[in-house]
Amino acid sequence: MANLRDISVSAALNLLSAFAFLVAFAILRLQPINDRVYFPKWYRKGARSSPSRSGPTVNQFVNLDWKTYIRFLNWMPAALGMPEPELIDHAGLDSVVYIRIYLLGLKIIVPLAVLAFLVLVPVNWTGETLESIKNLTFSDIDKLSISNVPDGSKRFWAHIVMSYVFALWTFYVLYVEYKIVASMRLKYLASEIRRPDQFTVLVRNIPPDPDESVSEHVEHFFRVNHPDFYLTHQVVYNANKLAELVEKKKSLQNWYTYYLNKYERTSKSSTTRTGFCGLFGDKVDAIDYYSSEIQKLSEAEASEREKVLSDPNAIVPAAFVSFKSRWSAAICAQTQQSHDPTIWLTEWAPEPRDVYWSNLAIPYFDLTIRRLLMAVALFFLIFFFMVPIAFVQSLANIDGIEKVFPFLRRLIEKESVKSFIQGFLPGIVLKIFLILLPTILMTMSKIEGFPSRSSLDRRSAGKYHLFLLVNVFLGSIITGAAFEHLKIFLHQPPTENPQISTFNNFPPEKYVFSETEQDREEAMDPGCLNFATYEPRIQLYFLLGLVYSAVTPVLLPFIIIFFAFAYVVFRHQVINVYDQKYESGGSFWPDVHRRLIIGLLISQLLLMGLLSTKNIEKSTIALIPLPIMTIWFHVYCKGRFESAFVRFPLQDAMIKDTLERATEPTLNLKDYLKDAYIHPVFKGRDYFESPQLVSDEESNTLVMTTRMGKHYAESIFTNSS
Repeated sequence: MANLRDISVSAALNLLSAFAFLVAFAILRLQPINDRVYFPKWYRKGARSSPSRSGPTVNQFVNLDWKTYIRFLNWMPAALGMPEPELIDHAGLDSVVYIRIYLLGLKIIVPLAVLAFLVLVPVNWTGETLESIKNLTFSDIDKLSISNVPDGSKRFWAHIVMSYVFALWTFYVLYVEYKIVASMRLKYLASEIRRPDQFTVLVRNIPPDPDESVSEHVEHFFRVNHPDFYLTHQVVYNANKLAELVEKKKSLQNWYTYYLNKYERTSKSSTTRTGFCGLFGDKVDAIDYYSSEIQKLSEAEASEREKVLSDPNAIVPAAFVSFKSRWSAAICAQTQQSHDPTIWLTEWAPEPRDVYWSNLAIPYFDLTIRRLLMAVALFFLIFFFMVPIAFVQSLANIDGIEKVFPFLRRLIEKESVKSFIQGFLPGIVLKIFLILLPTILMTMSKIEGFPSRSSLDRRSAGKYHLFLLVNVFLGSIITGAAFEHLKIFLHQPPTENPQISTFNNFPPEKYVFSETEQDREEAMDPGCLNFATYEPRIQLYFLLGLVYSAVTPVLLPFIIIFFAFAYVVFRHQVINVYDQKYESGGSFWPDVHRRLIIGLLISQLLLMGLLSTKNIEKSTIALIPLPIMTIWFHVYCKGRFESAFVRFPLQDAMIKDTLERATEPTLNLKDYLKDAYIHPVFKGRDYFESPQLVSDEESNTLVMTTRMGKHYAESIFTNSS
């Protein structure tokens, strides 16, 4: 068991390295040559230009104004100074809601820490149980924990009462925050500028028709069932292979540009190899090789494009259907379209940036099988990792290492080495197991076939949270090294902490040494908030705080420091760096709330189990209402607020439509929507003929279709004969 000395050494080392990291960041961001690197978001918005400095040439690269170095930490108040409404306009609601998760952590944990230190720490410290037990090794932290209270003592009722206080305060904060975020989302959707997804629904599992193509069938169905509101539609093509060719050609063109620029600069020909990654195969002239490869890919791309557009089988039974108003789109997206609930399935279309085109080509009935297989795979993944994690956690203490490696006993008994091992070794080893996990889980989510990037992120986050919950947290408790694992996350090196290493995800040399325009664009790409990875890790901090608030409150200040520091860091990154790839309007908040409820339930059940071993009469009965109250609270919040995240109120839709008709009476909505949901590989080219609106059809309830045309022709032929 780690003592206060171990934790102090670990905390001191990490605080010093974190401070050094912050100083390096603060100095680098002041240099003119790094301006584009540390403020890419403003450059992309066109609100910032490269700093111009007069004087010596060195001024173009190095900031020689010593006064700016005195205020090197002024980025912190600047990050906190932007008002939330302005931040929403600047970065989007997704980023703002994500930042509020850290603020929520402070709102919950800070009062819990204050109450625990005022009530529970004195109760634990004065228990004096550990000191009365002979031949028992314990640390100073143990004296501040519930383990210092004697079995059967009435002091445990303080922990029971405080667990109710903690739960009620958490309920209150979660309720208020859910209400605020739901209100922010509705306000954001009501005040947002016009977007294609506001008028569009995604239709899946379109039934086949022997007389009509998919496009004709879609137009016929919606003209008949939504005669006054249907505007246009765009069928979905299976262009996955074409997209791969386009991406490969883009990469080769970048290499061709690189070698061409190099030749123009040096007048010397470069060579490359024709094999894997240019490392194997015959050596050839680089410019000639990439030119010929690009030509071959261009021909293959043209052939594949023609195949996709001419082959009826390339059209999948899905389409994006657009309507004349937000109100009519909301009606379609939120209602059942057919008496058969398995066909003509409608949902709100993701915004065009959010569409994950590869998954739209998956047949709808394959999705159930895929998701079942991935659920089984996730089960085996979690319990396959349980074995090595259990082994690693058993080594996360000095006794375990001495048993496995007895020849190292003299070395690890030294105080400095012992503190280092207990402070860093568990985190380093666990990172080896966890480093590739988010990528694996995202791949599994893609296989499941979700149609948008936001839904992929949410599903991947759910898998990652489950993995951390079972393998990392519960696995640590089962193997008896929960305390050591807590220090893994509270005191891991700054370079392994996502909240700190986020400063270093954009090295200056990546932009300075870019050779082609594509390289510069990629170098200027600042990335975005990785919700699928970051949010489950935050939930682990919440879980640790809720579990240890009634057991070992002395650890809560470390969690508070994490939430406070991460809040400032991510605010800075969202303002100056991150550029979100999509905007979902904070639709992930119900998942955040649900996982917090799970953490609260786990903390209550663990406390109930712990007290049941302390010979406290009626302690279990006294704590049983807690999880029942928690479940009821979750059900209430789900019914009260969740609809704001899955439905769009018709009243708000009508208000926006009315205002738009009054302010923009000449708006050509069809022209605005015509290219919104075309596959990216077809954009910019005139490949499609959009369905035309015929004026007399708009006033008729009967719509001429291919099927009717055939029957009409057959009747004429029969009559004439």
